[in-house]
Amino acid sequence: MKIYTVRAGDTVYGIARRFGTSPDDIIYANQLSQPDALSVGQSLVIPVDSVTHIVQRGQSVYSIAVSYGVTVQDILRANPSLGNGNRIYPGQRITVPFPNENLGSALMNGFVTDVSDSALKAQLPYLSFLSPFSYSTDADGNLRPVEFGANTALSAAYATANLITLTNLKESGGFSSQNIHAILTQQQPQDAFLENLIGLLQSGDWYGVNVDFEYIYAFDRESYNQFLRRLVDTLHPLGYIVVTCLAPKVRADQPGLLYEAHDYAFHGRTADYVIVMTYEWGYKFGPPMAVSPIGSMRQVLDYAVSEIPRGKIMMSLPNYGYDWTLPFTQGTAARILNNVSVPALAARVGAAILFDARSQTPYFNYTDAAGRRHEVWFDDARSLHAKYHLIDEYGLAGVSFWNLNSLFRTNFLVFESMYSVRKLL
Repeated sequence: MKIYTVRAGDTVYGIARRFGTSPDDIIYANQLSQPDALSVGQSLVIPVDSVTHIVQRGQSVYSIAVSYGVTVQDILRANPSLGNGNRIYPGQRITVPFPNENLGSALMNGFVTDVSDSALKAQLPYLSFLSPFSYSTDADGNLRPVEFGANTALSAAYATANLITLTNLKESGGFSSQNIHAILTQQQPQDAFLENLIGLLQSGDWYGVNVDFEYIYAFDRESYNQFLRRLVDTLHPLGYIVVTCLAPKVRADQPGLLYEAHDYAFHGRTADYVIVMTYEWGYKFGPPMAVSPIGSMRQVLDYAVSEIPRGKIMMSLPNYGYDWTLPFTQGTAARILNNVSVPALAARVGAAILFDARSQTPYFNYTDAAGRRHEVWFDDARSLHAKYHLIDEYGLAGVSFWNLNSLFRTNFLVFESMYSVRKLL
């Protein structure tokens, strides 16, 4: 697979001819709704393993390697007859390879709220876990489905394990600190919660639970730990696993309602896997910036691996971008964008897509019809490739996505070029 960055004058048909593939394959891989409208700076996944290059006068192995974005060593390995590559001649045919990285296997979890069967089927081959979002608890331990729209019956055909996502969401929206306080600290609601959960697990094709309790009171930290211990001790003998979600901390005593009750070390000792939320630095009501900048991700992962076994950690990534109206005003909301649709937006408004080396994330600016300036940050093949390298670099179990309601095929093609998905069924 090759990641190609569009240049001025490029067309899908010209790119396809250059890499010896079909325009239809490029259109399909990148879900191009308007293939005649590419944006300068847009990244494309080119689904090829190699290309045959005819040497032109004045070219060297080095210049050919640079033009295709590979190394001299890649070309020499693919063409043993070249020797050290010092002598090539015009008209000579050489193979330029685009090898997969083969970094081993990794887990992938995907949260979904409302996903079509067709989009789900396209993603399930790449998923270790499917986590429909969610079943929420009230203060009495009752569990009710919230925003639940995923056909979990499809998972078995793809050896994907279904996890019940447990939350403390209120019916009116938002996480309830008070509801989860009752479950964590009172015997009767906790007993009811566990009884209802076991009944739910045994009534469907579930592999375990994914616990996403957020905004827990700081003074409930130890109560949460003891609850998690009881949950694991209850579910493991029944054959179910326990996954937990943790806020993005950089130190144990990080202040704030989102962080204080999340004990990284205890979750690392107790849960089967832990999802660390390495995203939302750029967020809906905040100033424009990358949603998951790689530097901030590293800070969280540096702390996470100091407290949690590396092989238990899944880093979490967003499957969306944001469009902010400028100048940013505190309290105003950015528009959520589907990653697939963003390059088409850039083409429509005539914006060149730039790539921020520091955050390893693409972005662009444009002016709308009303004369308002905008700034857009999103993910593409380049940013995903950089972030997926963190799995190998830190020795993590894998990655989790919020959320997979919409298909972003590029995401999975990049993943597949680096890792094989680890299936547990």
